[in-house]
Amino acid sequence: MQLDEQMKCWNHAAVKVLDIRRIVMEAGAQLSSYTLPANGFIYTIRGSAQLQLDGQTYKAERFYMLHGAKGSSLDIQTNEEFEYILLYYRAFLAFPSYRKKWLLAQPEVAPFSLQYGFTPSSPLGLLRYLDELEGAWVQSGSLDLLHTKSLFYQFIHEMMVQLAEQEIKTELADPVKQTLRYIQNHYREQVTLDFLAEQFNYSSRHLSMQFKRQTGHSPIDYLIQTRIAKARNLLLRSDATLSEIAAEVGYSDVYYFSRIFKKHVGISPIQYQRKMREEARTEDRPLVISESSIGRRWKSGYIDYENHYQYIDGGSTPMKRRKTSSSMIMVALLSITMLLAACSSGTATTPAAGEGTGASSNNSSTAVSSDTGSQTNKDNETRTVSTVKGDVVVPANPKRVVVLYLQGDVVALGIKPIATSEVFNGAAYKSELEGVNSLGTWFEPNPEAVIDLDPDLIIVPSEETYTLLKDIAPTVYIPYEKMTTEERLQSIASIFGKEQEAETLINNLNSKVEESKQTLADAGILDKTVSIVEGGLKGMVVVESKQYGRGSQALYEYLGMKAPEVVQKKIDVVSEAGGSNLSMEVLPEYIGDYVFRSVYEGADNLTDDPIWSSIPAVKEGRLIEIDFDFFYYSDIYSINKQIDFVVEKLLAAPRAQ
Repeated sequence: MQLDEQMKCWNHAAVKVLDIRRIVMEAGAQLSSYTLPANGFIYTIRGSAQLQLDGQTYKAERFYMLHGAKGSSLDIQTNEEFEYILLYYRAFLAFPSYRKKWLLAQPEVAPFSLQYGFTPSSPLGLLRYLDELEGAWVQSGSLDLLHTKSLFYQFIHEMMVQLAEQEIKTELADPVKQTLRYIQNHYREQVTLDFLAEQFNYSSRHLSMQFKRQTGHSPIDYLIQTRIAKARNLLLRSDATLSEIAAEVGYSDVYYFSRIFKKHVGISPIQYQRKMREEARTEDRPLVISESSIGRRWKSGYIDYENHYQYIDGGSTPMKRRKTSSSMIMVALLSITMLLAACSSGTATTPAAGEGTGASSNNSSTAVSSDTGSQTNKDNETRTVSTVKGDVVVPANPKRVVVLYLQGDVVALGIKPIATSEVFNGAAYKSELEGVNSLGTWFEPNPEAVIDLDPDLIIVPSEETYTLLKDIAPTVYIPYEKMTTEERLQSIASIFGKEQEAETLINNLNSKVEESKQTLADAGILDKTVSIVEGGLKGMVVVESKQYGRGSQALYEYLGMKAPEVVQKKIDVVSEAGGSNLSMEVLPEYIGDYVFRSVYEGADNLTDDPIWSSIPAVKEGRLIEIDFDFFYYSDIYSINKQIDFVVEKLLAAPRAQ
């Protein structure tokens, strides 16, 4: 960036001083890979040191000025006692007309994200302003903070004068190098494209485009590859559990980690570990007949899903979203930024199609719940739906529906969407969605794909997905985790004017429940205890709530069956997804007359485990294996099928005495 352009930017900038600090480092001290949390100036007061900013080296003697952009990586190696002042600030182009002009001319340039270092020709002038800035900052009164801002502008003016005199070249920090370095150092943490873009002061779209142009991958793809590479190393070189490895490489959910690993490697983590260790043993025995390592390849084991998809604190109701420091967020706004930019002119006074207006919903003709209701306007064939985000106007008869996670309820109402988030192959309603577009994980849908589909209605299950997609089409947010199955179905039905159909579905479910309970009672089973477990040789999770999934709703909520007393005490008081991870040694105390075990591809074979085999329910044939995919969902379609399965298997099992 030319210096005169930089000066113009400062003339149109709004500025906030964030922090001023004076730091003294002892001789030989080091600072490694410190990420600047904001744009900042480093001014050497005394001593000398070698500074590295994003890998570029600067030799800092007394009175040396260095500027770095937010997100830059700073390393300091001192030669002697080293003192410097660190000044953090935030600046942006304040006037819309100039900001628009700048973005049209240089959309790829963040005007204050510059990197440069120089020795001032008049160092004491800069030091004077910094000393005064520090003094005013310490006072922290309103008038002092105003004085701080005034002094900051004077400091910038003096520095611009000296930069111009010396014709110092200023360079933009390379966001791709910054991102690569950040991912390498922070892959264990929760990282999203939005977070990376904010970290380095760029738009999500620009950062993604630049990164892919230079590396051939998106930032999130590179993050995943980094994590998988670290995980492969740990699988080969340690005896850590899968949960420990998942946590070490940044995944709080071992099942989601397993899915991602299989997608990128071709086989599950456990299969990979066994295969590579077996190959290593074979290589150590050269007399063993070789199968020819040249040309050997894994079969592609990835079939578009992983058995353990994203259950964070349970898996059915409620399906908790991952917590992040900014929280998450989940996926980049890639094309949304471009869309908003294109639409921002001339639409400021008109709410977006899916944006809640906050209007009163008292005139709703159908007050289904406190969260959602609807009112049909036959004149223009629209319906006003009252939601937690305000009233949303939707088509009375939508033809192009996109739905995330809540597919089962939509399908049960007789509606086939044009696209949904990923669905497990074993889901009860999988066959009903043949030919429907997949948008990726429920919490990270692809906005570009949604835009291309031109939907006339979007239904989402979270705040994050609502924010991500609400500007594409009318968007209804269903806070499903705060609703019962019936309340959720009624809310969704009100969007389509299918309240009567929902009532019929609920009545039919209630009738099935009563018939099933009577059937189990007649067979002498209803009063027996049941346990639900998931896991393997290294430990088992015992389900301790009705909201966990894995059949907990069907068994404990609808059929009203009880768990062993030690488990039931928790079920009676827990209102969210809950379970305990137990060792095999104590597991028998938690197993009832019947035990349901959630299984998946690659699950441990427990046949030869003496403790497991000695449990009465297992030994006497009252072990019922349930498919993870099938019992993952909690919509009314799935619950109906799950109850049928549970009753059938209980009746077929040997009777408990």
